[in-house]
Amino acid sequence: MGYEAESSGVSVVMPAYNAAATIARAIESVLVQTYPTLELIIVNDCSSDGTGLVIESYAHRDSRIQVFCNKEKQGVSASRNRGVREARYSWIAFLDSDDYWLPDKLEAQMQVIAADGACGLCFTASSFINAAGRRSAYILHAPRRVTYRQLLSQNVISCSSVLVRRSDLLAEPMVCSPMIHEDYASWLALLKKYPYASGVDRPLLVYQVSTGSRSGNKLRAARMQWNTYQRCDLPRLASCAHFLTYLLRSVRKYCAIWRQMQPQPEAAL
Repeated sequence: MGYEAESSGVSVVMPAYNAAATIARAIESVLVQTYPTLELIIVNDCSSDGTGLVIESYAHRDSRIQVFCNKEKQGVSASRNRGVREARYSWIAFLDSDDYWLPDKLEAQMQVIAADGACGLCFTASSFINAAGRRSAYILHAPRRVTYRQLLSQNVISCSSVLVRRSDLLAEPMVCSPMIHEDYASWLALLKKYPYASGVDRPLLVYQVSTGSRSGNKLRAARMQWNTYQRCDLPRLASCAHFLTYLLRSVRKYCAIWRQMQPQPEAAL
């Protein structure tokens, strides 16, 4: 299979804050990718645990890893934006430090992009584990294509699954606000530019669900969803309609994830 010049490589951006327990798994899932042209940019957002030591141990062993440390805690959006600015390749993939990929994740997405020149945003299906490593049988499937209007009713694009043009993220960085879904707002903005996002319907992302995260607090997540609609200047009536659909689908999704958790821990990557 022939790939384009170096500029078509992938820069993987990984923000990290107090992720000593999970970041090694995330890093290793990047380093074993079958897609050959990549770099891993880790932005350490003032971690106070052993995250920095884990990162440095990998950086000393693999020259594809670039490490940047924020002088003050900036938050996940600003850390992602910094990683995008530091990137050398034309495609950006995000991976949170508690999630991980299957080995052919990037290769599968680059194949989709090579086949569709109109594709500016590509994502994959997701499977789920909890903090104890238990795997859910539930899969969040990826439609072959999703439009702006379809995305308003349910965000099927997990941030750790995306592949997006660096130029688009430089032109419109993620918003740094704790009370909106910053990644969701970015995908909606991009789908005003592109006719659709392309999905790879294989669970190439393993996403760790946590009741302690911003998205894990469902009341707060609902407020963030509403605020995201307002930031996108969605009319109030349309916001209400999409918000009701979001609530129904969100409840159904998370009930399915937790109900289908398997009793045995996920095997080590």
